[in-house]
Amino acid sequence: MEDASQEVCIILAVYQGAEFLDEQLESYVGQSHKNWSLIVSDDGSTDNSLSIIDGFNTSHPDIDLTIQQGPQKGFAANFFSLLGRVPKSPRFAALSDQDDIWFDEKIARGVKALSNQPDDIPCLYCSRTEICDENLQPIGLSPQFDRPPSFRNALVQSLGGGNTMMLNRAAIDLVQDIISEHIPEVVAHDWWLYQIITACGGTAIYDPTPTLLYRQHEANLIGSNLSRWAKLHRIYLLISGRFKTWNQINCRALEANLARFGSEEAETFKAFGAARRGSIFKRFQALRKSGVYRQSRMGNIALFYACLINRL
Repeated sequence: MEDASQEVCIILAVYQGAEFLDEQLESYVGQSHKNWSLIVSDDGSTDNSLSIIDGFNTSHPDIDLTIQQGPQKGFAANFFSLLGRVPKSPRFAALSDQDDIWFDEKIARGVKALSNQPDDIPCLYCSRTEICDENLQPIGLSPQFDRPPSFRNALVQSLGGGNTMMLNRAAIDLVQDIISEHIPEVVAHDWWLYQIITACGGTAIYDPTPTLLYRQHEANLIGSNLSRWAKLHRIYLLISGRFKTWNQINCRALEANLARFGSEEAETFKAFGAARRGSIFKRFQALRKSGVYRQSRMGNIALFYACLINRL
């Protein structure tokens, strides 16, 4: 019998998801960890997404399922609306896209990892994924990251896809407290979660074992970035104006919560800000002081080059 204290709230963001939604929903039913509930936020779908969800609800009357209308302001805002609706009873929250297939042990792996952390410290769990095409033919695994997760990494790189993420209760409470005051304008909700949780005295866990099939298709908002061209494109983004724009957006969202930061994270953030302005010498000096890093050697070379040409 499962521990009642290990309840997980799955939060599913939906928009025009009818084509693959059935398989995603059924992969929840196949989870080895059975103590979960589901909140769905439909962001204005005009296909039959809501009919599929209603049918799933009818077929599984024992599942605690809530359906809400999304804010219709994009996928990040939809996930923030979901995070704000997680009840106080679940110990964990699991973010879900609408078109993946979860492996049977996905929730169980996240629960185990998060349960080994102190309950009063915000913690985020994420994992690798097995990438496939829309017909579920294998393409490969997402990149494996070996350097430890931290705020110094989060400032310049998103670690794991939101479709793999789980939060413990302390992390849920932190995020709910923030979004109750203001909804952050961010590049991506999953990157922001990695940043804000590690900035505010929390931790992140990266699981190198894939926990789901990440389906690639034309409607994907964000692709796998697995091909050689995609890797080179990420390097290009680091030295183009796009990365600088992203940092401006992220830093504004983080600065609004600076009072919540740990002292070390506040110093890192201050140094990173200094690395984005002033003379070349001062920028390099500040970047080294900040200690920020990406997960690959080439990524770090590109990071310092972006600093050199003032594109941080």
